[in-house]
Parts: sequence; C-alpha cells; structure tokens
Amino acid sequence: MTYTGDERGGAGRDGPWWWERRREAVLDVGLGAVSAAECALEGVQFAREAGFPGAAGVLFGFVVGATLLLRRRWPIAVVLVGIAVTPAAMGFLLSVVALYTLASSEVPRRITATLASMSMAATFVVMYLRTREGAADEPTLVISLSVFVAVALTVPPVLFGLYIGARRRLMESLQERADSLERELSLLADRAEERAEWARTEERTRIAREMHDVVAHRVSLMVVHAAALQAVAAKDPVKAARNAALVGDMGRQALTELREMLGVLRAEAPKPAAVAVAAPAGGFEDGPSLAELEALVGQSRAAGMVVELDVRAAGAGSADPAGAGAGPGYPAEVEQAAYRVVQEALTNCHKHAPGARVVVRLAHRDGEVAMQVENGPCDGKAAEPGLPSGGNGLVGMRERVLGLGGVFVSGPTDDGGFKVSAVLPCVSRA
Repeated sequence: MTYTGDERGGAGRDGPWWWERRREAVLDVGLGAVSAAECALEGVQFAREAGFPGAAGVLFGFVVGATLLLRRRWPIAVVLVGIAVTPAAMGFLLSVVALYTLASSEVPRRITATLASMSMAATFVVMYLRTREGAADEPTLVISLSVFVAVALTVPPVLFGLYIGARRRLMESLQERADSLERELSLLADRAEERAEWARTEERTRIAREMHDVVAHRVSLMVVHAAALQAVAAKDPVKAARNAALVGDMGRQALTELREMLGVLRAEAPKPAAVAVAAPAGGFEDGPSLAELEALVGQSRAAGMVVELDVRAAGAGSADPAGAGAGPGYPAEVEQAAYRVVQEALTNCHKHAPGARVVVRLAHRDGEVAMQVENGPCDGKAAEPGLPSGGNGLVGMRERVLGLGGVFVSGPTDDGGFKVSAVLPCVSRA
C-alpha cells in the first residue's frame, strides 16, 4: 500500500530513505529522470515565451520534473507542483503520475477529488487558451478538444490509482487475516500441547495412584501375615503354614494385578490428547467393584484385624450383612472408586492402627453411595508392622472422590481413632 509522510512502517523495508523497497526507488528515479528531461525540454519553449534565458528555463524545468521523486512521500505537494506549472505547458508526465499516486495513497478521498478537479480545470483553461487562437471560428471544437484533453489527462490516472489502492488494501486485509489465522492456529497448537502435557501429567498421576492402591494394600497384608508367621512359626506350625500360604497367595495376586496393568500400558499407547484421565488402566469394567467388598474385608480379617462390615440398602433401616456391598448397579467408575477408598482406608488401619477395631459402613442411598471406614484406638498389644508411609493414601482417595463430583472427609475421632468418609454420586462425571 502507498503511504504518505511518516505513516509507513519499518517492517520489511530494504530501500533507502522513504522507499520501502529498492525496486520502488529505482522506478521513481527512472520516472523522475524522464520527467526532468521532459520538463527541461519544455522549459526552453516556456523561457522563450516568457522572455527568460534558455538556460533558466531548462533549469526550472529540470527542478520541476525532478519533484516526481517525492511522489510517494508527499503526493499532495507533487500534484500541486503539477497544477502550478500547467500554465507553462510542461509536466504532463509529472501530472499524470502524481494524480495516480495521490489516488492510490491513503489521502482522504475529498482531497483527491479536490486536487483532481483543480488539475482538470487548469488543463482545460490552458488548453482552451492555447487552441482558441488557431481556431477562433470553431468555439465548439475548441471547447470539445479542451474538455477531451483535460479529461484524458486527469480521469484515467485517478481511476486507475483508485483501483490499485483498493486492490492493495484488499490484499493487505487478506494478508492480515492470514497472519491472524496463523497466529490463532499457533495459539491453538500451543494450547493443544499444554492440554496434552496436562493429560500426560494426569495420566502419570493416575497410574501412580492405581499402582499405589494395588500394591500398598497387598504388600501391607503380606507384611502383617509375615509378622504373624514369624511369631507363630515355632509354636503353631499349622497356623504358620496357613499364614505362609496366605502370603504366597497375596504376592501372586499383587504380581497378577501389576502384570495386567503393565500389559495394558504396553498394548495401548493412547495419544496424549486422547487420554481418559479418570479411566484406570485396563478400563473400568476390569477393575474391582463393590461386590468384592466382602472379600476385601475378609483379607483384613485373615490378617488378624477385627473388622465389622455394615451395609445398608436404600430406604433400609437395618444392616444387611449378606449384601456384601453389592449395590443397585452403579457406573463402573463409581464402584471402583468406592472400593479403592475402602481398600486404602483398611491399608492405613494396618499401617497406623494395629490391633484396633475397624468398622466399615456402606450405605446405598437414592442417587448416591456413601462409605465410611472408622477405626478405634490401638489396643497397645499388637506390634507395629513397620510399614512405610508415603503420605499419598488420603491424597489419592480425595482425588478419586472429588474427580467424580463427590464429597470426601477424613480426620481423627474423639476417642483417639481415625475416620474416613466419602459420598459418591450414582451418575459419573467422567
């Protein structure tokens, strides 16, 4: 686009002074040289008619024609110079090129119309005065010829300049839109990468939480059974053998679950953007459910923990010990989250409350399922199992419950025990 004054930007410039490009400078220098030569020749006739020395006319014409070099920076001034020298019958190329540059620039249209009208009027007057002496008896012909010359030297360059200016503005608008679209695409790509990185982080966190839930519970029970095995090995060989078998079974179960998780991770390598953050490895359908809650409690009982399971159905006012935790058919992710909460709470009881009495409560309500694991104070007789704690159990439980739109509360009780409570909606938000 053609600019005026100091409106031109510096982006993409490689030309000197006010030219954006070198080829524009070369073109203007060439046009200025031709215009200067034309005006210098016409200056000879002007000097003869005005009674000036020929050298003065040539110099005057050369300076006038050379002003075409300034057409891109000051198009209005160049047009005014062309109008000013119209009575001297010089600067035809100067006027035509200056009017074209003015029309294609960012000068307001009212200024362009005014200067074009002035140039047309000046050309008409000069042409009429110069031709009426030779055709005084043909005034209509003189006027027609003057109008034709004035229009021919003014209208075409102005119209062509308007067309080129509009075309340049359209091209710049399209270029700006393309640049804007490219920036938006780049921004979308950055956001997609951020979402992918977030998904990868969430997936790593989920896998770590799932492996923690699987391994910690099994290994905790194995450590408890190993301690019991060591205590009774010499006194009760039958019980020792039974405990050893339980340790072996739990170890094999832990290895099986780990192998299944790792197998799924190797078999399916989901794209980062398509990672289901809340989905456990292997899918929800393959994970544990509330129907296995009785077996989970039985494992803790086999390890020597006194555990009471209290299951209440929707609308029921009494315990349902035979229900074994089976609900009315919750979404798989809800059942798995409920199971993991109870499992991790029991694991914490093994670690931090040896010998304490534990109560596991499960209530099936309208639209939600609630669970609570509460242990009393330690009896002081059972030995500490020495299980390490990474501090991730409560954090993992809270993440699971809140991720499904539930409520999670944990903390010490008044009698010196600890209580973990969670409520999960029946409809998953995953």
